[in-house]
Amino acid sequence: MADSPVALITGGGSGIGAAVARQLLDAGHRVTVTGRGAERLRGFAAELGDPEGLLTVVGDAAEYADVQAAVEATLKKFGRLDAVVANAGFATHDTVAEGDPAGWTAMVLTNVLGPALLIRASIDALKETRGRIVLVGSVAGHVNGPGNIYGATKWAVTGLAENTRRQVTDFGVGVTLISPGRVETPFWDAYGSLPPGHLLTADQLADSIVWAIGQPSGVDVNTVVIRPIGQAN
Repeated sequence: MADSPVALITGGGSGIGAAVARQLLDAGHRVTVTGRGAERLRGFAAELGDPEGLLTVVGDAAEYADVQAAVEATLKKFGRLDAVVANAGFATHDTVAEGDPAGWTAMVLTNVLGPALLIRASIDALKETRGRIVLVGSVAGHVNGPGNIYGATKWAVTGLAENTRRQVTDFGVGVTLISPGRVETPFWDAYGSLPPGHLLTADQLADSIVWAIGQPSGVDVNTVVIRPIGQAN
């Protein structure tokens, strides 16, 4: 157990992040999960039986001090860091011409600044293990949508992934952008309902994230776009 790999997942108390955490724990990893809600994190840990290999850390993915603290707590408890998953993010589900700008600042900071802060805070530890960075993007970061502010943040994540790869590949660190289509998660709660048609499950998407983390040494899978069958755009 002391030599097993360690992953840190932001926004991991529910949805995709929680599914990734469960799969990694089942595969023998040790896992740190962060989130803003202490109660949600406590509930997630209790649901899993408070395993020894799980550390939960309350913090805001868009606050550098919180991200640094999560990395430091991980290293203190587990002694290493092999992978980070920048999963924290949300959508205001509105448009640039008709939406409410009051929600945009927090969305941009969480979705764009958050992954950059995680990379900056973890890179020294990842150099030591020649580890991996996984950024959870979106199909909306590859396909334009009318007025889509959320999509613009995910276009930024698409660019961040490749810009990061071009630097950290010299350090022996891999970078994978996982861009899902529609996934059945709490992401849609603010929208008011699930979108029509078939949706991926969080576990189906987690399969691909765990697969990317588990690639052989020296292999760097860079961009994976995953849609449910039936999603045309």
